[in-house]
Amino acid sequence: MPSSALPRPSALSAVVAAALAAGLLAGVSPASAAGSDDAVRIHDIQGSTRISPLAGQRVSDVPGIVTGVRTYGSKGFWFQDAEGDGDDATSEGLFVYTGSAPTVAVGDRVTVSGTVTEYVPGGTSSGNQSLTEISRPAVTVVSSGNPVPAPAVISLWSVPWTYAPSGDPDADGSINALPLRPHRYALDYYESLEGMNVRVGSSRVVGATSRYADMWVTVNPFEHRNHRGGTVYGSYTSQNTGRLKIQSLTPTAEQPFPKANVGDVLAGRTEGPLDFSRYGGYTLAARTLGTVVDRGLTREKTRKQYRGELAVATYNVENLDPSDPQEKFDALAAGVVNNLASPDILALEEIQDDSGPKNDGTVGAEETLRKFTDAIKAAGGPAYEWRGIDPENNKDGGQPGGNIRQVFLFNPERVSFTDRAGGDATTSTGVKKEYGGAALTHSPGRIDPANEAWENSRKPLAGEFTFRGRKVFVIANHFASKGGDESLVSHHQPPNRSSEVQRHLQAKAVNTFVKDLLKADHRARVLVVGDINDFEFSGTTKTLTDGGVLCAAITSLPRSERYSYVYDGNSQVLDQILTSPAIRRFSYDSVHINAEFADQNSDHDPQVLRFRP
Repeated sequence: MPSSALPRPSALSAVVAAALAAGLLAGVSPASAAGSDDAVRIHDIQGSTRISPLAGQRVSDVPGIVTGVRTYGSKGFWFQDAEGDGDDATSEGLFVYTGSAPTVAVGDRVTVSGTVTEYVPGGTSSGNQSLTEISRPAVTVVSSGNPVPAPAVISLWSVPWTYAPSGDPDADGSINALPLRPHRYALDYYESLEGMNVRVGSSRVVGATSRYADMWVTVNPFEHRNHRGGTVYGSYTSQNTGRLKIQSLTPTAEQPFPKANVGDVLAGRTEGPLDFSRYGGYTLAARTLGTVVDRGLTREKTRKQYRGELAVATYNVENLDPSDPQEKFDALAAGVVNNLASPDILALEEIQDDSGPKNDGTVGAEETLRKFTDAIKAAGGPAYEWRGIDPENNKDGGQPGGNIRQVFLFNPERVSFTDRAGGDATTSTGVKKEYGGAALTHSPGRIDPANEAWENSRKPLAGEFTFRGRKVFVIANHFASKGGDESLVSHHQPPNRSSEVQRHLQAKAVNTFVKDLLKADHRARVLVVGDINDFEFSGTTKTLTDGGVLCAAITSLPRSERYSYVYDGNSQVLDQILTSPAIRRFSYDSVHINAEFADQNSDHDPQVLRFRP
């Protein structure tokens, strides 16, 4: 859930303790920050870096006007100094954490006493920046009905195109202590507005409405735009500065949050305080929310494969299990038939066992697959057969008890599966020479399941197929997730991507197996498919393709069309199909049917590749 929906303690954050230990706050007092004869103002508390110079100290009678009230989740209110100090680097707004429903209203002129706190949403281990706030407050309402301070307008012209400064090497890459330069760096710009009343005008939606009642817009209509309205994340240095998360201060029980798809427009004025969330970072907590204008985004349909083409697809079906409503099975099946054109081979990720997330020792998935293949047939698709290997209980990660795994579906009227007995959860398949070519020792079989790379993660599933007399090897993958990585708004710049270590090991294991296949037959047709959980430009992909044994097929698409997932308003690649050198000519399609839509059957878009073996 978003951090704004979660209650949390107002205790002094560990980030402040660290700052004190580092001497960043040493010797600072309210008098030295604001002047011995002056009352403390909001800009004195915010300071010109990310950490308040008054963190951990009590302040008294800080004046301001209430600009927003949050009565759910992390309860409190924002207030703002109507005068300010004229320094663009010091915010004039601040959040007051009350812990219970605030008794103030927008437009109240108040004075606030309490403790200045640096709260880190998600905890210090998340790497998130901290939110400067006042906790344990005593609030006095001086008057009511005052005009709210005019909003700072966030627009194409105000947000810098450079995302963030490089972290201080003497502070472990942290930007916390660096002076804010809001005219040069986007993260500094947003930080300089933390807690202030801000406004965006009509803006394009780049992240669909989520189940947590939020959406993402961009104030930069030209930044890496694609023809469907999204903003593409194409490298570690193109973070897309114009993205901003939008939530509403009105509880959804009182006013449902509007549904929007990528490419729609949030039209008119959206205004409210600028918050910082655990998920997504800077968030406009809207007091006034614009109106969604539907731009009519439709789900894509790929073409049918020709008679002599083999169509291979990959699809993450998001924890599918028999307890899911039949509507989910039917919708996913319709996507396979109508949008993917019934591919000959379909590698599925996140197929759960027959008891779903119930942690009862069940590992078989016959019922899950029967319901899915029956739904595909009812939708007008082929009578798919399937092959897979049941995992050991709770050894492959994912939802506890769910035992997710990869599974092959294939159309027996178009392609045949070569069964080679002996494959199980702990037995590794290998490569052998057969009739002058390569063959698997076990099919289906798992690749090197005892390798530490697959600890608490899905093991690759290898299968041997025949199409029109030609042998094709398919390796279905679901690499380790990005859980544990720091977000793009981390106080470490660049952010730490700790999860890459395991994916690099996994990519090396798969790359080694492909090299074994090509050593046995340099003409072997090999497809490595699945939820790689990493970008086409990542180190993971570079490791997979090492030695030229594989090519990331999605790179055959124009840069603006390379994405299978939308995260925090960035359209990006997680799902891939990679090809061996013998597959020289192919047609590739990332079929956008889920990731850009508020109503999703999965959070991933399927990928399909067609070629003539």
